[in-house]
Amino acid sequence: MPVVREFTLPDLGEGLTGAEVVRWMVEVGEVIAVDQPVVEVETAKAVVEVPCPYGGVVTALFGAVGEEVPVGAPLVTVAVGSSETSTGPAALGAPVERPLVGYGIAESSGGARRRRVGAGAAVSAAAPAAAPAPAPVPVAAAAPAVVPVISPLVRRLARDNGIDLARLAGSGPDGLIMRADVQRAVATGQSPAAATVPAAPAAPVGDAEVIPLRGLRRTIAEKLGRSHREIPAATCWVDADATGLMELRQQLNRTAGPKVSVLALLARISTAALARFPELNSSVSPDGSEIIRHRAVHLGFAAQSERGLVVPVVRDAQSLGTEQLGEELARLTGSAREGSLKPAELTGGTFTLNNYGVFGVDGSTPILNHPEAAMLGVGRITPKPWVHEGALAVRQVTQLSFTFDHRVCDGGTAGGFLRFVADCVEQPGLLLRQL
Repeated sequence: MPVVREFTLPDLGEGLTGAEVVRWMVEVGEVIAVDQPVVEVETAKAVVEVPCPYGGVVTALFGAVGEEVPVGAPLVTVAVGSSETSTGPAALGAPVERPLVGYGIAESSGGARRRRVGAGAAVSAAAPAAAPAPAPVPVAAAAPAVVPVISPLVRRLARDNGIDLARLAGSGPDGLIMRADVQRAVATGQSPAAATVPAAPAAPVGDAEVIPLRGLRRTIAEKLGRSHREIPAATCWVDADATGLMELRQQLNRTAGPKVSVLALLARISTAALARFPELNSSVSPDGSEIIRHRAVHLGFAAQSERGLVVPVVRDAQSLGTEQLGEELARLTGSAREGSLKPAELTGGTFTLNNYGVFGVDGSTPILNHPEAAMLGVGRITPKPWVHEGALAVRQVTQLSFTFDHRVCDGGTAGGFLRFVADCVEQPGLLLRQL
């Protein structure tokens, strides 16, 4: 006899209480393997694919696209068979109860073809004829339209190229849409996919437009609002001659080894400055009664992604050299652009480096990344007239700003930190004292 297993939204970590359904990767009646991703959800931190620990026939999906699903609420139900009739844990109908293997893109085992049975025969396909009827589909009316696609990778290829899968005729068995079908549509210039329209479109109000604040954007808004309300922040700034820093970078990159970015040098300067002013690597307790001074520097840095501004975190940055910092910054930046950052890579920061100079601006007074107590901002590095060694010269100048929680320090400490950073930008050799 088959058994219907209910798979609930697992705890995705970092204190998250729910997630929003972005897209379903399976449909009712489909045969799935153990640990196959079944849904893509957006948490307050990242977009992740959630694998199901059961193998069998999908009998129900819970939650429409755009709907918030709480942790512990049902996601899918799967009809699995008895252990007496199965040949192994990956076999159709095998009861599998084990923890999730992790989140991300899962590879199909053995290249097995995606299988599907009719919704009305979902359970009978995996069990004797006397099996009970399948459970009702809770989202039958609200679930997104499904198309016969062999793998999530094909869906992603279509989405990245603006191809509407509902308009394609699959060349695979049973009309399955293959990678070649999508590539052919790209080559022939098929019109952009209708599926790329948001699930919950903005509603017009008169001559205005109302855009739902949800997902990452809502989380950012809540966090920045809380920071503005709770933290008495102040900002100081100074112009610095970065010509020496740029010359050092050129020298380093003329030697063998990984290329060193300006951001990596600024990160190294930041960790050195925090070693001298450790009170700035702090946060204030939620009730405001204690200052929590962190021993490790978990360095956040602002990065632009398709989902907006995110702040990946370099763990234990104080223990990394310049090249190591550069490699980790490059890795996290690449993941941000691909949208593949894990929730753990977006939380736990103790200090933020904000290089807003990449937007071509000189200065900013950013809002602190709650609950952190400080943020270093760096404007564009651009040629400007500057008095150098008693004479007017054209130098590479940048504006540095420092925003801090006035509860953890006074202006003297903040000014000392910023002046040390500026001195290291102007005379990078000062970093040798910190090694």
